[in-house]
Amino acid sequence: QVQLAESGGGSVEAGGSLRLVCTASPYTESIRSYCIGWFRQVPGKEREGVATMDQYGGTIYADSIQGRFTISKTAAKDFLDLQMYDLKPEDTAMYFCAVKSTGWPCPLTKDDYEEWGQGTQVTVSS
Repeated sequence: QVQLAESGGGSVEAGGSLRLVCTASPYTESIRSYCIGWFRQVPGKEREGVATMDQYGGTIYADSIQGRFTISKTAAKDFLDLQMYDLKPEDTAMYFCAVKSTGWPCPLTKDDYEEWGQGTQVTVSS
């Protein structure tokens, strides 16, 4: 069972940038064959998918962040990034990384994912 931990959250002004990182412990090469993704949640609302990547490197992005966020992965313990540009106040949320042990398809629906981190808070002020 892999444990995930997010880092990189913080407070920025609108138009700013942040880079979130997800760390796996233990990291194993098998993660490269998983679906991996970023989700976010605000209090009182459902957790929503932000971006996912399949084992082939294919990506899916939510319409709300298309063109502003980029998901990427590496073959290392800090295996998953989310680079966020041009942040908006509506991007304020707790951000979570998640994996599921099949590598495709990788939907933006939270119920498909098996392991989750504890989250990192992103706050964007206007």
